[in-house]
Amino acid sequence: MSDTLYLSLWYPNLRLAGLGDKLTAVLGAFAAHGGEARVYAATVWPVQWSEPPVFQRVWGRGENGAEPRQGVDEALELLHDDYAYEFQIGWSLWEPEQGGGLDPRWVRKPRLVRVTGYGPLFEDGAYEQDGHIRVDFGTDAPFLEEDLEMDAEAARRVEENVRQLVALAGAVEKASGATARLLWSELGESLAQRLAARLGAGN
Repeated sequence: MSDTLYLSLWYPNLRLAGLGDKLTAVLGAFAAHGGEARVYAATVWPVQWSEPPVFQRVWGRGENGAEPRQGVDEALELLHDDYAYEFQIGWSLWEPEQGGGLDPRWVRKPRLVRVTGYGPLFEDGAYEQDGHIRVDFGTDAPFLEEDLEMDAEAARRVEENVRQLVALAGAVEKASGATARLLWSELGESLAQRLAARLGAGN
């Protein structure tokens, strides 16, 4: 069963005025690890997720996107301690594409990842659990491919996706100066344990 995968990042004594630099560093790390260099969209949420956004802008994919600093600066013009600042950026992973034959053809497909920076009072201090910055990778299917037979090529592609995930997590931690990070899933299951079981089943 697929799950939603997150990366949470925390920073010691982070002041709201410093959130923009951290977000820019995180978004800027994607380009070197299978992601796009530009931000696709930004949304600013007031108080809690159930409220309508106070700002939304879609720049577009590729060259149409905003440079990370430009996108962050524009969204954080509305800087409040009970707001959350969400950015979408493209990130590509290996995924199977079923063709006419029985064996899937593996291609790199882009997905939109959400990077959210939390004001300290948003959702009654959600940052304490979710991180000052949370990266939402979406479904964990590309890191497990539980619906496929785990042959040699599938195992190789899944391993490449996992290596890319681990490299990106390390890069955003280092670039933004995070002192704690946690890779976690919505259902609370360990990706590492599920992956070990999955790859072991293919041997």
